[in-house]
Amino acid sequence: MRQKSTRAKDPAEKAVRDIRRRTRKQYSVEEKIRIVLEGLRGEDSIAALCRREGIAGVSREVMEAFSTRRAEIAAAMDGRGLGTPAENQRAAQRAALMTRAAKRGVAISAL
Repeated sequence: MRQKSTRAKDPAEKAVRDIRRRTRKQYSVEEKIRIVLEGLRGEDSIAALCRREGIAGVSREVMEAFSTRRAEIAAAMDGRGLGTPAENQRAAQRAALMTRAAKRGVAISAL
């Protein structure tokens, strides 16, 4: 017995899929490197960078719901009366450094 195809055979839906496929942005290697380096510089938030570059991302609500690291930073800021990360990005950066786990020394031979 053959299974029915789950894809719609409606020409309008096919046209929408084709348009989405053709309009999806293709980044060159150079563009990808430039965007990553810009993100690492930290001059703008990753969300702002993605908006500027037209990169679709994860909603703020989803990021906040699943980011335990962000919750740690927010709790540290709250404990010191520094507001929220959205209100005070500079304090959020300092709180991120204060709450980060210490780096461990690893012997070169262990690598």
